[in-house]
Amino acid sequence: MNTDSPPARRWTLPLPPRPSRRWPLLKSPNFRLLALGQTASNTGTWMQKVAQDWLALELSHGNGTVLGITTALQFLPLLVLGPYGGVLVDRYSRRRTLTATQAVMGVIALAPAVLVVTGKVSLGGLYVLALAFGLTMVVEKPALQAFIAESVGPGQLVSALAFNSAVLNLARMAGPALAGPLIVLFGPAPAFVGNALSYLAVIVCLLRMDPRSLNRAPPTTRAAGQVRAGLRYVGEHPDLARTLVLVAVVAAFGMNFQITTALMATHVYRAPAATFGLGNAALAAGSVLGSLLAIRYQRPSGGHMAAAAAVFGVLEVASGLMPSQLSFLLMLIPTGTALLVFLTAAKARLQLGVGDDIRGRVMSLYMLASLGTTPLVAPCIGWLAHVAGPRAALVLGGAVSAAAAVTVGLLHRRPTAGTSGRQTVTTPAPAR
Repeated sequence: MNTDSPPARRWTLPLPPRPSRRWPLLKSPNFRLLALGQTASNTGTWMQKVAQDWLALELSHGNGTVLGITTALQFLPLLVLGPYGGVLVDRYSRRRTLTATQAVMGVIALAPAVLVVTGKVSLGGLYVLALAFGLTMVVEKPALQAFIAESVGPGQLVSALAFNSAVLNLARMAGPALAGPLIVLFGPAPAFVGNALSYLAVIVCLLRMDPRSLNRAPPTTRAAGQVRAGLRYVGEHPDLARTLVLVAVVAAFGMNFQITTALMATHVYRAPAATFGLGNAALAAGSVLGSLLAIRYQRPSGGHMAAAAAVFGVLEVASGLMPSQLSFLLMLIPTGTALLVFLTAAKARLQLGVGDDIRGRVMSLYMLASLGTTPLVAPCIGWLAHVAGPRAALVLGGAVSAAAAVTVGLLHRRPTAGTSGRQTVTTPAPAR
């Protein structure tokens, strides 16, 4: 027998890629803790939103105007004080700032539960709590965006932003699903308590992080004119300014789905009340898909960002023209995908195009553009939907978004030295 023959070849199925290679940012213990805390926090936030809206309608006997007032009070501080919150984020440790804001928001979230249990809840109390939440968000929102950059390496920033968006949109579906049965069985108080506990979970995750592994920047020294310095910095870098303008236009005109989807269901398709939340669920599902798609782009260009905004605008127009509720819901899925890709690209271009010493102020302007402008235009969109119909409101919002995206795309040029994506840009001297 020939003993020198080669051994028989063994055929095996190829192994799937390791999760650590596909999701390298999950190898970071600090980011894993951040993602875990954000999952709990965002789920609790959406639980509270459902409970808050339900309670406001109960107290006002179904007056929808109360919901608009509550939303306006929650976002008004961001519109007025947003840039000042960015100064605080740059001035102090972002991890400690987040820990403090989570503690404050946990107390505020627990307050309506106490008022409900004691029978002392009122519309005035809800308004005060909404305003208190808004004041805390002035610091908490930009601090979170800036802290994401500290929790991962520079090459993983876009993936981290997209992953965080996926967590947000999964919570957007899970929170209402959990809050609904709780409200039916026990009233709104347990939903408020759940949100308060979610902030406690974030605090635990923040305290368990290893501060030595964070990519921390030295705090900015207190000086006069730091808000003006942040505004001047953006003005001197056209790429950043164009990004913020496009985000503001899309947010103001195109991101009013909380109004348009409900009106499409009630006034156009005459759908039963049980289906009102399906539009929000379809957008959230599309946003999760968009998060997975956005992870592929480690350094999105201005052209990619503008193209995503243009696609979103076109899809929103198409959504407003759908003949049936089923086709409308199906069209909202790619609409949510395009919107998320655009927002992730915009955040990435802002984060990669600034120095760590001014990141908080620039991200506060992003939060102002993405959240602060919507209450200004939302009443006009609601009026248009009432006068001309919900389809007209969707078509207008999509058309304006697409036109703004095309304009920004045409204005886009190669980034200059200040916006090349390097994180070594220095802050101009504060105006005194």
